[in-house]
Amino acid sequence: MFDPTSRYYNLQTLQLTTADGRKIAFKERRFLPQGQDLPLLMEVTVKNSDRLDVIAARTLGVADQFWQICDANNAMKPAELTAEPGQRIRVPLPRA
Repeated sequence: MFDPTSRYYNLQTLQLTTADGRKIAFKERRFLPQGQDLPLLMEVTVKNSDRLDVIAARTLGVADQFWQICDANNAMKPAELTAEPGQRIRVPLPRA
């Protein structure tokens, strides 16, 4: 259902049976980790032209792993992490 690099990959797939007997598959809820508890790879200072996917590609090696940086910074809105140049953001060690 999800690619192995997805934040949802390791979540259990559950099933709901509706009143009319239909079965609906869904992923269990993902609880965000506490960013300060994630092992730190480095901190990055945001520049004017930075985007989160570019930072993820440069530091983690894969642009679509930006969500790991969001988790490390307790960010619910990814764009806020790069909104202010000069801001420092945490980049965690990559996780599988």
